[in-house]
Amino acid sequence: MKKYHLYGIGAALVDTEIEINDQELTSLGVEKGLMTLVDAARQQELLDKLSSHMVHASLASGGSACNSIIAAAYFGAKNYYSCKVANDQHGDFFMNDIKAAGVDADFDGEKSTGVTGKCLVLISPDAERSMNTNLGISETLSVNELNETALADSEYFYAEGYLVTSDTGRAAAIAGRKIAEQNGVKTALSFSDPGMVSFFRDGLVEMLGDGVDLIFCNEAEALGWAQSDSLDDAVTALKDISKTFAITLGAEGALVFDGKELHKVSGHKVKAIDTNGAGDMFAGAFLYAITHGYDFKQAGDLASRAAAEVVSQYGPRLAGPKHSELLAGLV
Repeated sequence: MKKYHLYGIGAALVDTEIEINDQELTSLGVEKGLMTLVDAARQQELLDKLSSHMVHASLASGGSACNSIIAAAYFGAKNYYSCKVANDQHGDFFMNDIKAAGVDADFDGEKSTGVTGKCLVLISPDAERSMNTNLGISETLSVNELNETALADSEYFYAEGYLVTSDTGRAAAIAGRKIAEQNGVKTALSFSDPGMVSFFRDGLVEMLGDGVDLIFCNEAEALGWAQSDSLDDAVTALKDISKTFAITLGAEGALVFDGKELHKVSGHKVKAIDTNGAGDMFAGAFLYAITHGYDFKQAGDLASRAAAEVVSQYGPRLAGPKHSELLAGLV
């Protein structure tokens, strides 16, 4: 038995969610529906222009892999998270938040001088989220933040595709995958964003190495990877780089491949309010399920229901009782 179900690595971001309309998005020059990397000055410019909205803003620890690791922990998984925060107020907030969620990390490590990463999440009336991220000190996440002992004692190593944008972060993800492979730990990767597939393909190829055990992506990312408009082509292309995978299809559910069979997972109709964290919730619930005796179809059903729940509210987290309700609904 391994000590941890999941070992995650990714950015440590403090999310600020703000409601905004499409006209405002356009006037601010924000590209809708994507994650855009910005410097501190641009992020502050946006915050200044949105100061009248701040009364509606909410804070949460974030980052794609972080959201998934916390989601899995709330379902009952025992997890470890590697990240980098600065010796500042947001760094303290982030570490306290994941500790409260029951996730292990290097809580006693010396924090560097700098600025903890922040993500400005702009939520449109159609529930679409547009992210403007200043990675801050997360941009220098490196192999130094890996805990080889904890990684080797985990069932899955999970890396977010966003790490591809940083030379040191990409190197850390590659090193983590190699440590996992050497210790019989399964490997999982999320493509994270269509922009990662479009603009950082070569880096993702490096991160994948000779292939991984599990990939998470949405339909746009899958099609982008296949460089095709055909979902069948995307399925074929993903089989070349991963033993198993899950393609989320928004309200239509998902396709999950267990290594032998492709399963269609039903979607769940809800009134979408905020799609921030939907893919992360899907991955977290799915990873919980496959490390707790559920098959891929059951894992997909749980993940689809959990993602539907999270888009029907603000923020990337579900309230505690929701997790047990969702598990109780699994057949």
